[in-house]
Amino acid sequence: MDRRLLLAIGLIVVVAVLPAILFPPKRAAPAPAGPTTDTTGSPAPPVDSQPGLQTAPPAVPVAAPAAARALGTADTAVARMVVVAGDLYRYEFSARGARLVSAALLRYQSFARGETGAAQILPADTRFLAYAFVVGADTLRLSDWTFEPDADTLRVTQPETALHWVARRGGREVRITYRFSPGTYRFEVEGEVVGAREGLLTVDIGPGLRSVDADSITDFRSYGVVTKAGRPERTDFRSLSPGQRRDLVGPFEWIAIKSKYFVAAVLTLEEGGPRFGGAGAVGGPKPGRYQTNVDITASLPSPDGRFRHSVYLGPQEYRRLARIGHDLNDVNPYGWILRPIIRPVVDYAILPILLWMHERLSLAYGWVLILFGILVRLLLWPLNQKAMRSSTAMQAIQPELKAIQDKYKSEPQKLQQEMLKLYREHGVNPVGGCLPMLLPMPVLFALFFVFANTIEFRGVSFLWLPDLSRADPTYIIPLVMGASMFVLSWIGQRGLPPNPQAKMMMYLMPGMFTFLFLKFSSGLNLYYAVSNLTSLPQQWLISKERAKRLGGRKQT
Repeated sequence: MDRRLLLAIGLIVVVAVLPAILFPPKRAAPAPAGPTTDTTGSPAPPVDSQPGLQTAPPAVPVAAPAAARALGTADTAVARMVVVAGDLYRYEFSARGARLVSAALLRYQSFARGETGAAQILPADTRFLAYAFVVGADTLRLSDWTFEPDADTLRVTQPETALHWVARRGGREVRITYRFSPGTYRFEVEGEVVGAREGLLTVDIGPGLRSVDADSITDFRSYGVVTKAGRPERTDFRSLSPGQRRDLVGPFEWIAIKSKYFVAAVLTLEEGGPRFGGAGAVGGPKPGRYQTNVDITASLPSPDGRFRHSVYLGPQEYRRLARIGHDLNDVNPYGWILRPIIRPVVDYAILPILLWMHERLSLAYGWVLILFGILVRLLLWPLNQKAMRSSTAMQAIQPELKAIQDKYKSEPQKLQQEMLKLYREHGVNPVGGCLPMLLPMPVLFALFFVFANTIEFRGVSFLWLPDLSRADPTYIIPLVMGASMFVLSWIGQRGLPPNPQAKMMMYLMPGMFTFLFLKFSSGLNLYYAVSNLTSLPQQWLISKERAKRLGGRKQT
């Protein structure tokens, strides 16, 4: 039973993962990257180990975006820039449409090739928060307008720190206000087209996010637009052909674009307030095999020319998103077909424990994983003890079981009765050695997704491992994991009668798992290696106990 279970698990892993390793996708061309300096011409601010308020540099006029110049409006020379500096970010807004054109997240480093400093997650051609107001057949494109701000720089030190914009053209006036608070990536947007009757506001949140990670291929594969109506629904960028349009029918509480670790979302969370009626996603260019951008336009009913919504532009940090509520923490719905099992295990058990150990015990995440692996095995020690002893008992009665099978092989019903009788006489549970073995598997599978998707482990080094979320470039830790798995299997076979199938599995399973885990995150390998090493003493004690029992039985 134990061997069949191990074989089944191994085959599942092979089917799920081996094709991706043997036939890796072609490397995607780099996404259109913005300059490594911010749009004011000054270098991106460094990532501080204990970031505090950042001093915003003075705003410097920059050339208007090419898209704005192409419109042929009277205001095509320059666009005034406004810097908003908080403890978590440095945003830049352009007077052209009062829209966000730059977002540097100060606590996250860019790992993109050739870049240093804070992660700049908006591309150079971003149209994020480009507004238009539609009344009947008329469209008022606010992104064409030049707005006047009430400040050139703004430091977010108090709740509800506000940046006011106003634009006037042809007797019409438009006002937009952004309200920021320290300690959060969420800010509020209020606007009014003065004197307008009821219309429809459209918000452009395309074309996507920049890849600021070393593994750009995996990052591109994670790109998608996620909407929340009843429950979050995701549309992968790569599912859209260039120019293909897909209508997303609301009403939606929020609409977001995401990469592997970051998210930009517009939210309508006000109780009883209007919701996004829908959105349209249009496929963009395809470098290589991966979609890097999608044009996404959301629509919001706007009575009397007024509109209000929230914006989140930052990391997919589980606890931060969970505090916002409305299932925003599910913007990255990972888990594949195992999602109903994986997500509860991650959200309510594993991730809270790991974060608590890191913060309250002041341990580096590498030591957290080592301690976590030991604790899991210690908690499962009694169940594993029972499983191993049940396996030993099954081995001890194998001669009698074989005799019964030979005697009643033509009488299935009698065979079943005699086997159950034998199990009762010796106190053996035929599945007792299998079920406890399944308990660590949800933890292992859950950790696979934790390291693949959790930003808290992004770029975290430990000993010789440069990044716990990525594979070990030296292959040391997966080899240690494979060796520990082999030793565990070898000890488990000690004292048992010769079995060619078991001997083959003793070599096959560790070798196969080592090969598969070479490309898995080093954090996952570290946990699994520690888990195996912690099991060795128990396996050794059980093997000695089994040898004594089987030896005594042979003598009798």
